[in-house]
Amino acid sequence: MGVFNVLLPMKKISTTALAYSIGALLLIGVGAWMVWGGGSDAPKVYSAGTLSAAETAFDLGTISMGNGTVAHQYTVTNDSKETVTIEKVYTSCMCTSASITVASGKSYGVFGMPGHEGSSRTSIPVGPGEAIRVEAVFDPAAHGPSGVGLAQRSVYLETNSSASPKMELSFQALVTR
Repeated sequence: MGVFNVLLPMKKISTTALAYSIGALLLIGVGAWMVWGGGSDAPKVYSAGTLSAAETAFDLGTISMGNGTVAHQYTVTNDSKETVTIEKVYTSCMCTSASITVASGKSYGVFGMPGHEGSSRTSIPVGPGEAIRVEAVFDPAAHGPSGVGLAQRSVYLETNSSASPKMELSFQALVTR
């Protein structure tokens, strides 16, 4: 009887238990590898293209809470020779939502303020020469009776463009009861 058998009595481990233990350790290791960067998405592909809009700010004027939501549409164009991908769409406030309609008629969204309903992540390709429609919808009653006065809100588009990765489309309104 060896010294180790006296100090640490060894139980016989079945090969099945050993296989399960090794499998569990491998799963934990693979999961940790994926969480801490080993399994991250493919490298980001940047575009030299850019999106532009003739109108990036709009005044909705004076609007009443009692009349419901108000919408405005912006036209965003890819004037470059490369496709630009919109990767995130979000708004500056819960009272505002946005949706996007591409040239083919396909719609994306409704997008809102980060951390609230839905995801802001997307993958909307805008080909060279294509125009898309971004619709911003504002609910003047969202902040209740105290929400009167000047409201300034924005819709943000984050893209894979290396030249202009973020576009802001804004509006303002004077909210009355």
